[in-house]
Amino acid sequence: MVEKPELIEGGSFTDERGTVAFVNDFDLKDVRRFYTITHPETETVRAWQGHREESKWFYCLRGSFRVAVVKIDDWENPSDKLPASSFTLNESESQVLFVPPGFANGFRALKPGSELLVFSDKSLDESAGDDFRFDKNLWYNWKV
Repeated sequence: MVEKPELIEGGSFTDERGTVAFVNDFDLKDVRRFYTITHPETETVRAWQGHREESKWFYCLRGSFRVAVVKIDDWENPSDKLPASSFTLNESESQVLFVPPGFANGFRALKPGSELLVFSDKSLDESAGDDFRFDKNLWYNWKV
């Protein structure tokens, strides 16, 4: 079992018929649902949302996103000194970012009109019972 966020690399193939983008090592067996999020501009920050038990996978369909993750030490009163890691996802690179349970995530579009595809291993009801929100100004400088 993966215990820290990781990028699952993919690739693409182009010929006269067009381009096929893929992430063949992304195993969908645990996915229960998916949704998309579109940011019309780059100032909006969606952060921080965390889950003790839910896993998430992120794939950039259009544009580019900065996704930050942080391992939560105390779900009721987390330290404001937790180290965050960040990843840049963009439409030109086929990559899926896996975020295991125990982490909070946040993201911001780097290009207007960016769209993110998010997969979850929990139903909507299960996710709602495992949803923790934290102030967006904790742990990461979103202006970077």
